[in-house]
Parts: sequence; structure tokens; C-alpha cells
Amino acid sequence: MTTPKTILARILFLLYIGLIALLCFMHVDRMPDVQKTLFGLPTDKIVHFVMFLPFPILAYLAYDHLTNKVWRAAVFAVLNFCFGAILAVITEYVQGYLPYRTKDMNDLKADLYALAICAAFVFIIDATHIKRRKN
Repeated sequence: MTTPKTILARILFLLYIGLIALLCFMHVDRMPDVQKTLFGLPTDKIVHFVMFLPFPILAYLAYDHLTNKVWRAAVFAVLNFCFGAILAVITEYVQGYLPYRTKDMNDLKADLYALAICAAFVFIIDATHIKRRKN
């Protein structure tokens, strides 16, 4: 049975994916000017990192009921990372074909770092919840 909380989480997850598409495919000239670096890191890489950080969390909230054993939580974390990585690759690939955007593999790296870190974090939280439920 799908609860209202799960439905809301799934709607938020879909809205988030739509927002990712909007941010990745919109004209850059509409963006406000920002400084080139922040803490010595390129600002656009930080933006990519932050943009993909919520993916594993929102996926976990939308599909949490699927993980009731630690090994399932590990499989979910890997799949969560893989689906986020597919989204990141698709966005970079499409940007390469847009006349007003460019494909940048360093953007993809920032996306993948965010996905990996957050997927690991979600796995730890999920595994902890599973162990607490058993006790």
C-alpha cells in the first residue's frame, strides 16, 4: 500500500528531476554573474555537486520501503548511484548537442562525487534503521 508520505516523496523526486533538466538545459546567459571560484574551487563544479547531492536522499525517501535487510540497502545504494549516474551522463551528453551549452567531463565528475558520497550516506542511515528495527 502506498502511503501519502510515499506519494509526496515520489512527486518531489519527479519535480527534482525536472528541475535538474531545467538547470542543465537552460540558456546560461539567463544566469546571474557569480564569482569564478569559491574556496578555491570552480563555482560551476560546486553547483553541479550541490545539484546532484539530493538525488540519493530523494530516491531513498520515495522507495524506502524496499529496504528491509542490510544487503538490500547495499543493493539499493548501488542502484541509486547508478540511476543518478545515468541521469548525470545523459545531462552532460545532451548539453554537448545544445548550441548554447557545452559538455564538460569535470561537471560529470562533480555530479558523480556528489552521488557517491550521498549514496554512501543514505546506505549508512538505511542500514542503521534496519538494525534498529531488528532490535
